[in-house]
Amino acid sequence: MAVNGTAASHACVLGLGSLLHFPRRHSSFPAGSGWCFGRQCFEKHFITRVADMLINIAVPSTGLQKIIEIDDEKRLQNLYERRMAQEIDGGVLGEDFTGYVMRVSGGNDKQGFPMRQGVLTNTRVRLLCKKGHAGYRQRRSGERKRKSVRGCIVGHDIAVLNLVVTKVGEKTIPGLTDDSVPRRLGPKRANNIRKLFNLTKDDDVRKYVIARNFTNKKGVSQRKAPSIQRLVTPLTLQRKRARKATKMNSVLRNKEEAAAYKKVVAQRLAEQKEARRSLISKRRSTRKSAKLAAEE
Repeated sequence: MAVNGTAASHACVLGLGSLLHFPRRHSSFPAGSGWCFGRQCFEKHFITRVADMLINIAVPSTGLQKIIEIDDEKRLQNLYERRMAQEIDGGVLGEDFTGYVMRVSGGNDKQGFPMRQGVLTNTRVRLLCKKGHAGYRQRRSGERKRKSVRGCIVGHDIAVLNLVVTKVGEKTIPGLTDDSVPRRLGPKRANNIRKLFNLTKDDDVRKYVIARNFTNKKGVSQRKAPSIQRLVTPLTLQRKRARKATKMNSVLRNKEEAAAYKKVVAQRLAEQKEARRSLISKRRSTRKSAKLAAEE
């Protein structure tokens, strides 16, 4: 059976080269397709399934993200066998991304299973997960469960690939670098607020909290601000001094109790020694008197 060169090359890429040599209808073909192994049938049922990949590109500096679809197998070849946290040249996605540097942050396969860092394979595996593992939440204390995850290597069956721009090129891309979206929520930790506004320790951090005004369901205008974390106030210092005083009092009390215990133990040992000495002296006097009585 003669097979077109393009179809054969795609078959090698898909690992389906051996499929072309069987004259019977394969189970992967839909019903009613017959025994057709021509170029049109092959590309219809296999090439179009694999060659489509969605690329989710995010730019942290502008707060924008964009999803593009790549259906060119030659471009996708440059993404295969790449790992998570690995940087790639943006030119492999097209001429518009020339000069951009992107980092692979993750992805999902066609069934929705996410990629996980540290799993060095491009297939799906089942890992025994416990508390603290990514993508798993235990329902009972000490529970472990097997979960299906995708490896950290980009393969042919990745449906969505997430990329993060680490270096912006010269050309402006609409929807990514031509605009910026301000952050709705500001920092919450006290040191991060100081870092954002270049404050010193003497400045009051509570005056620089980023808040927002909104209208609730009742039509009342309200102001919502986050509670500052790790904020040092006179009350926190007082509680810190109280905790320290409690610990010091506990240490002193333990020392006093240990000294009193040692004193009692020494007193008991002295009493035992004195009782033993008196018992020995009584025995000696008894023996001596018995000896004198025997001589008489």
